[in-house]
Formats: sequence, C-alpha cells, structure tokens
Amino acid sequence: MVATKPNASTPITGKMSPRIWFYSILLTLQYGAQPLISKRFTRREVIVTSSVLICEIAKVACAIILMAKDGSIKRLAKEWTLMGSLTASGLPAAIYALQNSLLQISYRNLDSLTFSMLNQTKIFFTALFTYIILRQRQSIQQTGALFLLIMAAVLLSIGEGSSKASSTGDPEQILFYGIVPVLVASVLSGLASALCQWASQVKKHSSYLMTVEMSIVGSLCLLASTSKSPDGEAIRRHGFFYGWTPLTLIPVVANAVGGILVGLVTSLAGGVRKGFVIVSALLVTAMLQFLFEGKPPSVYCLVALPLVISSISIYQKYPYKVKKKEA
Repeated sequence: MVATKPNASTPITGKMSPRIWFYSILLTLQYGAQPLISKRFTRREVIVTSSVLICEIAKVACAIILMAKDGSIKRLAKEWTLMGSLTASGLPAAIYALQNSLLQISYRNLDSLTFSMLNQTKIFFTALFTYIILRQRQSIQQTGALFLLIMAAVLLSIGEGSSKASSTGDPEQILFYGIVPVLVASVLSGLASALCQWASQVKKHSSYLMTVEMSIVGSLCLLASTSKSPDGEAIRRHGFFYGWTPLTLIPVVANAVGGILVGLVTSLAGGVRKGFVIVSALLVTAMLQFLFEGKPPSVYCLVALPLVISSISIYQKYPYKVKKKEA
C-alpha cells in the first residue's frame, strides 16, 4: 500500500492534554459570549472602523508575544519577504477586514443567539471554497450536514425578520443591517479560510506570522477606505475614539484573543474537536442571552438550534475518506 503523509487538514487524534482543554474552554466561552459582550460594552455611537483597527492591533500584539514565547520570531524574521507575505496574506487580509466590519454591524441589529447560529453558515462556504480552490471533497454525511445548516439559516432568517419586525417596526433594518451582513461575512469567511489553508499547506506559512501580516494589511486597507467611507467622515468629524469608554476595550480585546485561540485549538486539537467547541459555544450564547437579557429563544430559534448542532456535529465526525489504492 502507498503510505500517505498527514497534512495540515488531518485531525489530531489522541487524548487531550490539560493545555488543549484550557484553550478549548477559553474559546468556547469567548465565542459564545462575544455577541453579548459586544452589544453590552460597545455603544452604538462607536465607529466600526475604529473598533476593528484596535482589534487588529491587539491581534498583532498577541501573535508577536506567542512567537517570542515559542522562539520562532527570529527565524521567521530572517525568512520573511514582502512578496511572500503579499502572496500568502494580502488577499485574505483584505477579505477579513471587510468581514469584521460586517460582523460589527450585524452584532448591533441581531439578537445574540441568532447571530451566532447564522454565523455558522461560514462552514458551508468554507467547504465550498476549499473544494473550488483545493479540490477538497465532502463525504455524503457532510453534504447532508451542509443542507441541514442551510435549512437552519433559512428558518433563522424568517424568524428573526418576523419577530423583530413586531418589536422594532423596522424589518428592513433587521434584514439589511443584521441578517444580510452576517451572511455576506460568512461567505467572505469561507473564501478567506480556503485561501489561508492554501497558504499554510502550499506556502508553509506560520499561522502566527500570517496573523501579523493579515492584521497589518487589513488595517492598511481600512485606513485607505476611510478617505471616502462614512466611517472616515465620522472619524474626521468626531474623532477616532468617538463613543468609546474604557469598557469598549473588553469586546475588542476578547475578539482579538478569540482569533488567536481559534488557531491554537485547530493546530493542537484538530478540526473535529474545534467543531465541538463551536457547538458548545452556541449553547453558551443561548444560556447567557437568557440569563442576562431575559429573552428566551424564539420558536424559529428552538427549531433551528438542533439543526445547527446536528449539522456541525455530523460534518466534523464524518470527513471524506480517500479510498486506498494498491500501489
């Protein structure tokens, strides 16, 4: 038989160490609590571009600290080239910058559980773009799981529009400033994820170095856009930190740390266990929303929740297996 070499996408098996458990629990809490934290500590007057830029700066700081800790910063600095950086990180960085802005808009116009569940559609788009770019196939079970996820997204879109229309009287705002931004962000997330996977597998780029590069390039793109964007006009009129309070740093830093934790959990525990972290985070969001906002999930959310949980679990448990051939 032909021996195959495991690649970056191969899930890591074996017993989880205490360190992996620690990272997984932190990511579960961060991912589940992020929508509530953003809504609670970010005032509506805060300019989206300012929060995104500060978040990118925090990501760079975290990644540099981690590279210094593992001793790779000197080696990576010597091997770094501008062309290699732009090839591996330039396009994903610009995509992620736009995605983050869309997510910030969506945070403010959707309830936390609906946001978290709709945000899971990025798994479908990741699968789509990894097939287009890397020709990574999906198993029959994974295909069925992706259809379950689409059904859940449709239910949530209908339920969110109808339930919030009765309370706010502005269903168009819910649709165009809540549902549409998070779904577009999911498409962009899938595309950027596939491009990053290509960079890590083909270009052998360090995940920490990619975080630094993408944050810098994304920040430059955002700064360039402020010359004509509404956010840029708002910054020139009111100042960069308009609407900020010391508490605004809480969701910004939490989001930055979450970005680092995603990479750690994926590299140390594999995609399957990361899937369980995501499912657990959905339950954390539901619990926190009920505890702190006093709002039980809508009927549509209750129907969609098991669909999301089932689809993510099936997708992670039954990956596509290449049939072994005789040499």
